[in-house]
Amino acid sequence: MSKVLFAPMGFTRYEVDQTLPARFERLLAKSEIADMVGGKTVAIKMHVGDRMTYSTIPPVFLRSLVSFVKEHGGDCFICDHGVAQRQPQNRGYTEAILGCPVLDDCGHLQKYYYTKEVNFRSFKHVDIAGYIHDADVLIDFSHVKGHGACGYGGACKNIAMGCVTTRTRQEQHSLEGGLEWDGSACIHCNACVEGCNHNANGFSDAGEYWVDYHNCTLCRHCLKVCPTGAISATDHNYEDFQQGLALCTKTVLDTFAPGSVYYLNLLTQITILCDCWGLTTPGLVPDIGLMGSTDIASIEQASLDAIKVENLIPAGLPEGFPLGDHGHLFERIHGKDPFVQIAMLEKYGLGNKAYELVEVK
Repeated sequence: MSKVLFAPMGFTRYEVDQTLPARFERLLAKSEIADMVGGKTVAIKMHVGDRMTYSTIPPVFLRSLVSFVKEHGGDCFICDHGVAQRQPQNRGYTEAILGCPVLDDCGHLQKYYYTKEVNFRSFKHVDIAGYIHDADVLIDFSHVKGHGACGYGGACKNIAMGCVTTRTRQEQHSLEGGLEWDGSACIHCNACVEGCNHNANGFSDAGEYWVDYHNCTLCRHCLKVCPTGAISATDHNYEDFQQGLALCTKTVLDTFAPGSVYYLNLLTQITILCDCWGLTTPGLVPDIGLMGSTDIASIEQASLDAIKVENLIPAGLPEGFPLGDHGHLFERIHGKDPFVQIAMLEKYGLGNKAYELVEVK
């Protein structure tokens, strides 16, 4: 059973040391990071957001983390996929503010990577970002949120989709599923497109039906309004994507020596969609706090356990959004069981979901 350090939001006094950034500093002091980073090159992987996003990790936390790493002898940089086009400076992610470089992990031209072969359905190549591959230590700093394709975006997705090339991201997304279309039965009446509340489907110029599973919530409105039964559900397919995320994460983590990876999950402004959408919606639940662990399965399990359906803030959902009636809050929203992702992490030997929560106040 792994320890998951937990700095909660609750406070008892109007004092600085009761705030989450202050507790984060105490969490870092209790973590294994100091022992990992001395004399090492440290990659801090985060999602820098895009366009009008403002729910990503606030710079105050990154500044504290960078300072802590440097104080303990580490040479660090912050990185993400496709940094240049995401304009991280608009959200305060600059070297002047954070205290270290903010780099595109595959290089400015997206051509710096190392390829590892895998063989899972249509997923064949893990192109590990060069700056990730070459680092001695990885600190995976994730903003927890919902995700349309896998239900939940945390530490695993931050690595699997952010430490690789565009080709690898596309191969992973090719594993998505959930709906099947029978072209022979389709009369192209467009009822499915008009019945979708999420702009998740359409027809190509050749008349082929397509679904964007970033947007799709598996609400099955398209299925229900189709007059000919041309659309059917295949509920098992989305699990392939979650397994692909876990496989990719394992391949990236295999680059690092044992004891050289630490996970931080920020549970504030937990929104319905991934930060890559370039927008921020109201939080689904009240802010919870921040967690840290050396075990990715444990921290993902603890993060999901802390997000409770009974704490749902209705304003975090679009008006009229049809909420499901079973499972985790993210499953009720997106139609995908987020715990599948954790089971896949365990399958690939990436930790254990059993954990001991240790509060840091």
